[in-house]
Amino acid sequence: MTPESTPVVLGATPEAASGAPHVEQPVAYDAILLAGFGGPEGQDDVIPFLRNVTRGRGIPDERLEEVATHYRHFGGVSPINAQNRALREALEEALRARGIDLPVLWGNRNWAPYLSDTVAEAAEQGHTKLLAIATSAYSSYSSCRQYREDFAAALDAGGLLGRVQIDKVRQFFDHPGFVQPFIDGVRDALDAFAAELPAELIHVLFSTHSIPNADAAKSGPAERGFGEGGAYEAQHRAVAEVVMAATGRSDIGWDLVYQSRSGPPSVPWLEPDINDAITDLAARGVQAVVIVPLGFVSDHMEVMWDLDNEAMQTAAEVGIRATRVPTPGLDPNYVNGLVDLLVERLEGTPVEQRPAATDLGPWYDVCRPGCCENARLGFRPAVAGVAP
Repeated sequence: MTPESTPVVLGATPEAASGAPHVEQPVAYDAILLAGFGGPEGQDDVIPFLRNVTRGRGIPDERLEEVATHYRHFGGVSPINAQNRALREALEEALRARGIDLPVLWGNRNWAPYLSDTVAEAAEQGHTKLLAIATSAYSSYSSCRQYREDFAAALDAGGLLGRVQIDKVRQFFDHPGFVQPFIDGVRDALDAFAAELPAELIHVLFSTHSIPNADAAKSGPAERGFGEGGAYEAQHRAVAEVVMAATGRSDIGWDLVYQSRSGPPSVPWLEPDINDAITDLAARGVQAVVIVPLGFVSDHMEVMWDLDNEAMQTAAEVGIRATRVPTPGLDPNYVNGLVDLLVERLEGTPVEQRPAATDLGPWYDVCRPGCCENARLGFRPAVAGVAP
């Protein structure tokens, strides 16, 4: 391969810079970078936070205030920052238990501590080889590529390109550590309902954040041919199938549904909405639903408001019993699974030795060219993937 044809991965370690899908050489990282979405921590933070989330879209504060009511219901405090503080501590403890002495740094996309500040502080402390975990399991623009763009922007803002290198662990939607908490939760919920109801009156709804159809179609590498829903839909469906198979309840129906859509009604987003699905199930005579927050790693605002509030209210209105299973949160399976992902890159684990619960994985260490393009904005510089 000539130098001109060699893929270059922006801001990567030498081991990842060639653009190979999987890095099977050990890398001596000197810090872990935990990347979160961020959230307000008081009433005064809510509108500034939402301005950050919607920057560049020209959304007036009056419309933001409509969304702000969700946060204000909980005192203006999103749970996400506290969850990431706890996850950071759990990761540090799990790393120490395996004899790995690496600090876990934490930065957010939309609220303090900001990623740009965290990366700059890392450089000041002499941490120049960072291995990142984004707190999102699936492939799409907002759940993968945007984090990679955030890392690139942080390097650029601090003048750190060429000085600090950032790689990222693979998307972990089908890592057993992420999947097992859902298996446990669904099994327990089904056992409870099945003790009182026949299988045909019980239904499982796997719920995830809706995204625009155009972005869904561009999620994942184009050459995989995932169809209109892209890798985003395919990954969720594959994990849901694994979860249901593990429960041993093939007699109970299930669907993949969506929640938390935003934007103008003229822009098509993935459907069906969970509330519509619950209403339809009631009309079909279903008496109990198990709601599975499959797209979420912890109890984000979308889980607490859109599922625990709105979806539960819909179920009550149509006379259906409903229960929501836990997110992975700090489940030891999940925390240790994240450490497994870090160890893969620290040790250069061969791809055939990496666990994956579905046939879609193990996913890529280095995202493929054109992966998860933003349909509205196009391609912007991103680390941990082959350009564009």
